[in-house]
Amino acid sequence: MSRLFMFEKPLGMRDTLPELYEKKHRVRSLMEDAIKQWGYQFIETPTLEYYETVGTASAILDQELFKLLDKDGHTLVLRPEMTAPIARVAASRLLEEDIPLRLAYDANVFRAQQREGGRPAEFEQIGVEFMNDETVSSDGEVIALLVSSLKKAGLSDFQVSIGHIGFAQELFMQILGTNGRAEALRRFLYEKNYVGYREHVNSLALSSIDKQRLLQLLDLRGGEEVIGMALDLIENEQGKRAILQLKELSEVIKDYRVEEQVKFDFTIVSHMSYYSGILFEVYSGNVGFPIGNGGRYGLIEKFGKKATATGFAIRLDKLLEALGGLGDSTAMECIFFSQERRKEAFQLAEELKEQGKRIVLQDINGVKNLDFFTKRFANTTFLIGGAQ
Repeated sequence: MSRLFMFEKPLGMRDTLPELYEKKHRVRSLMEDAIKQWGYQFIETPTLEYYETVGTASAILDQELFKLLDKDGHTLVLRPEMTAPIARVAASRLLEEDIPLRLAYDANVFRAQQREGGRPAEFEQIGVEFMNDETVSSDGEVIALLVSSLKKAGLSDFQVSIGHIGFAQELFMQILGTNGRAEALRRFLYEKNYVGYREHVNSLALSSIDKQRLLQLLDLRGGEEVIGMALDLIENEQGKRAILQLKELSEVIKDYRVEEQVKFDFTIVSHMSYYSGILFEVYSGNVGFPIGNGGRYGLIEKFGKKATATGFAIRLDKLLEALGGLGDSTAMECIFFSQERRKEAFQLAEELKEQGKRIVLQDINGVKNLDFFTKRFANTTFLIGGAQ
């Protein structure tokens, strides 16, 4: 083994040490329980998929895919996200009866990084997919479930920003005329570079009225009132349909009583090419990036099944960052024993485990630094010397 790589890991890969693992397990369990309460069933898909199916169907950039060859020369990829694999399974196995389908997952995904920059190449996602229901009610259910599951996980300071992929797209096409000219503005919005957006709009060869309309898009962020404001900017029918969907969604959200966690943001766009309608992002006050996102998509049709779906994915690492300190989720007790009282120690440990406690049994002769070792435990018991 080369000493150069003895302690190194591939770019973007991370070790999860015991304390962080315990916190992840706790939050994961809370999220999963909340999702199951809404009738969603968990599913697993392979870590490796064929590039020609899931790899090309995914909206993740080709240079971010981990690729390898199997023994027959077929190109495989480490799954870069979960929506495409689940769409594959649903289209081939689960949508035969043409009924609504509620699925959930908890899995690691992989995206190659060109440079470190603190970005992981492997991270865990927890999410849901609500398939084969085109109603706005299904969009509302997914958003309400997102809010509920985050609260159950212990997060209180967060906001769900909701937009529609069709609004900005139709506004740009209405004013600019070509998708190529609109792409630059979409990139500024995706990067949240509103200064760059304003400067680019002002540099365009447009009338002052059209420039003003493009700039007014940045004001469409806030409460339910911005839905009405949006009607003044759009003229074509597709753009108006997007607004009406958001108006209906607003009523669904109020019926779920989660409106306090929701804002509307017409500037939201996505790099995921398969989004086709309502979409949203989740932010928490102390994290600079979205901790999750979701929306309506038409990816299932790429696998030969005419169906649409909506869903969300939460980045577990970002959620843990948002939660901050989670209290002592690793509280353990230790029973130190000598050879003479080993049996007594084992019996006591079994009794305490029956009470739900986490018990470490430690031979006293196996500890070199007793003071340092005992700092790890909430309580310690010493059964040493002759039997009592």
